[in-house]
Amino acid sequence: MKKLLAVCTLGLSFLSVNAMAETFHGVVSDAMCAKNDVAKAGTPGHADCAKKCIGMGSPAVLVVGTKIYTVSNPDKLNAFAGKAVTVDGSLAGDTITVASVK
Repeated sequence: MKKLLAVCTLGLSFLSVNAMAETFHGVVSDAMCAKNDVAKAGTPGHADCAKKCIGMGSPAVLVVGTKIYTVSNPDKLNAFAGKAVTVDGSLAGDTITVASVK
């Protein structure tokens, strides 16, 4: 019984690692542009379009290389549209919950 409890505790501790904060370096874009052309959306020169699209309701996303991460709390990224940022947050699947943005 003690061995089973120890194994379960150890297993759960590995699961909790995924909920810990991670750091992501990327560019803030909008979901619509990122989906249509991730290479263009992930460049700082795309800032004006990203600001416009986010202002019109397209949610902010984080583009890291060619990977697009949705954000559970996109309002935290809105002010950084088109900018290169460092995001601290937790990852669940392809969705980041943003804790802080620099």
